[in-house]
Amino acid sequence: MEYGIISIAIPLLTIFLAIITKDVIVSLIGGIFAGLLVTNGYNPFLAFTALFDGIINLLGEGWIAKTLLFSLMIGAVIRLLNDSGSVNRFVTWLSNRAEKIDSPKGAMLLAYVIGVVIFIESSITSLVAGTVAKPLCDKNGVSRAKLAYICDSTSAPICSLIPLNAWGALLLGLIVTAIDGNVIQGDGVSLLIASIPYNFYSLFTLVIVLGVIFLNINIGSMKYASSQPYRAEHLHHEGKSTPFPMLLPLIVMVVAVPFGLYLTGKGDIFKGSGSTSVYYAIIITLLFMYVYYVSTKMLSHKAYFKSFYEGLGEMIPIMLILMFAIFIGKVIGDLGTAKYLSHLLSGNISPVLMPMLIFLVAGITAFSTGTSWGTFSIMMPIGLALGASMGLDIPLVIGAVISGGIFGDHASPISDTTIISSMAAGCDHVEHVRTQLPYALIGGVLAGIGFLVAGYITL
Repeated sequence: MEYGIISIAIPLLTIFLAIITKDVIVSLIGGIFAGLLVTNGYNPFLAFTALFDGIINLLGEGWIAKTLLFSLMIGAVIRLLNDSGSVNRFVTWLSNRAEKIDSPKGAMLLAYVIGVVIFIESSITSLVAGTVAKPLCDKNGVSRAKLAYICDSTSAPICSLIPLNAWGALLLGLIVTAIDGNVIQGDGVSLLIASIPYNFYSLFTLVIVLGVIFLNINIGSMKYASSQPYRAEHLHHEGKSTPFPMLLPLIVMVVAVPFGLYLTGKGDIFKGSGSTSVYYAIIITLLFMYVYYVSTKMLSHKAYFKSFYEGLGEMIPIMLILMFAIFIGKVIGDLGTAKYLSHLLSGNISPVLMPMLIFLVAGITAFSTGTSWGTFSIMMPIGLALGASMGLDIPLVIGAVISGGIFGDHASPISDTTIISSMAAGCDHVEHVRTQLPYALIGGVLAGIGFLVAGYITL
């Protein structure tokens, strides 16, 4: 409370920097430095040293180090899946069986199912779904714009609903930071799992896509989207076709996480350590991939480690976002931003409205910045502290932040997932944004109503 209006200015500055620079890391560092400047008596030297000493202190915390290493190693898994040819073999396997679902609905369902099954990383989800389903969609007269919409609408939503991936690592890290700072009470894994039913935008979006597929719903610009000429040679791919090199590592990782939660929780999966479980799950997965790929000569020992190191390197920007996201959460907590906001809002805005307002602010932030991760980093610490001070249901608040971040990211023309989905489907980017927006807005309105109703029920 002692910093007053300045405690609100710091996260607003971070959002402003993200909009101006379009660089999440620079924006987070700028917000962190500004916050440290305030807490260190406006002494730039002390703020500078506090910034870099703070990074060392973060790395000294076990759960943070495990979470950061997990985010790096997930990049190695993604790179190994690609370099080993596992993704191509999976694409070939699906494509060779595509004739069994040779219809407009079948083509769209193929993209949808791939989007739901491959939840390891949103970019891979979009790329594989688009690559596999594009020839079949062309053959059956399904527009590339609709394919791009299906790819985009299953990637981030499913990654947030099944958070056994880098998304889960980030969200868990932000929640545990709030717990360690005594902002909220509870267990990070339990709270994240409990928030899944409140991730209204993702749930509504997945249902809307099914409606679009089965009922052939075309609204707005989607009515005028045209299909591409079909070239038969695209349907079949040369080479071995098998799903196992891609699916088995994912199955190992999915099974290892709850097993780790069971062991670290001493028999209670909800009391297990999320950071420890995902950390060891990714290590077990990488060991399995080494034995499997090298023994089957899909990769040599040298090629495996070349891909491994390159995959680590590709995830450094994500790891930095995660680290600075945790850091700014601590800074915002020290500034007392949420306490001050709660003081301002107390008696002026009903707590019933707060989950919906958190969802809307997170949505606007993500739309403006084009990043759901940056939005989570800024809004989660504020939302959790605000929710705790106003007596809100914490899983509902977490769901509101996640939903808002994905909604804004989904609708934003500068979002990386939007751009990748356009590319994967072979659709003009502007056309994809224009045709997807009405569906995103419908999902956003339904989610807003959901948070309004949930806010009333939970209070």
